[in-house]
Amino acid sequence: MITSLNSANSTFLTNLNAIQARLATAENQLSSGLKIVNPSDSPDQISQLLATRASLASVQTINQNLVNTTAEVNTAETALSNASDAIQQAQVLGSQGASTTATAATRQTLAGQIGDVITQLVGIANTQANGRYIFGGDSDQTAPYTVDLTQSNPISNYLGSSATRLAQNPDGSTFAVSESAQQIFDSPTTANNVFSSLVALRSALQNNDTTGISSALTTLGTASTYFQGQLAFYGRVQDKVSNATNQGQSLVTTLQTQVSNIQDADLTQAILELNQGETAQQAALQEKAATPATSLFDFLK
Repeated sequence: MITSLNSANSTFLTNLNAIQARLATAENQLSSGLKIVNPSDSPDQISQLLATRASLASVQTINQNLVNTTAEVNTAETALSNASDAIQQAQVLGSQGASTTATAATRQTLAGQIGDVITQLVGIANTQANGRYIFGGDSDQTAPYTVDLTQSNPISNYLGSSATRLAQNPDGSTFAVSESAQQIFDSPTTANNVFSSLVALRSALQNNDTTGISSALTTLGTASTYFQGQLAFYGRVQDKVSNATNQGQSLVTTLQTQVSNIQDADLTQAILELNQGETAQQAALQEKAATPATSLFDFLK
């Protein structure tokens, strides 16, 4: 069996196929903007491309989580700033009640205003963001407290849990982003317990108990100082989240550039390849057309 009548024809076809393959590659790069579409396009770089894409996706997820965390932390900081104002208001009201010129009736009125402060603080402890009770610890679908001013102790026991939520930095490290309402308002250390101090102050005012009012004010002052530390915690978290967000955005840009360098086509080079390929293909076809035809009889001579 004769597999080739003319080796020149075989060489021509091989060269023409190579030219057409170059043309197809250039055309694909121009249409897609990519030099790697399939693993076979660059087997030596595909593993690096996949790894870089995975890193990019991971950092983008971290960044989105930080966006959500930012909203919650900012809400918490604002809420506690309002709580700080309310505590200061309670101290002013208590000082008025401690005055020797205050009457029993005045103290009853002040007790009612302290009750309003208690209700306000319980509302702050029950602050929600993104569908979560942000001071409820890990039990973030349950309001941490209820309040009933008809009771001698109007604030319920804490209904949440401990706060263990962490945010992740782009480098993989983590940091705490929340505290529970129990930590903030209802410390097991009596001197740091804002709620119990306010309840004691309200009770002393209701009972026209000047000694109790002074004692409750002293405790409330200590609890207020402790509370400021919890507010400062959220200020520090805001800084950490902001730094992590900036790092994440910078890393996304870096990884996107790496992905682009690996997979994106050099369009100028692709256009050059296309023009050169078309020129080479045309020249090859013209050369082939000018070659004298041969037949079987030429091989029998």
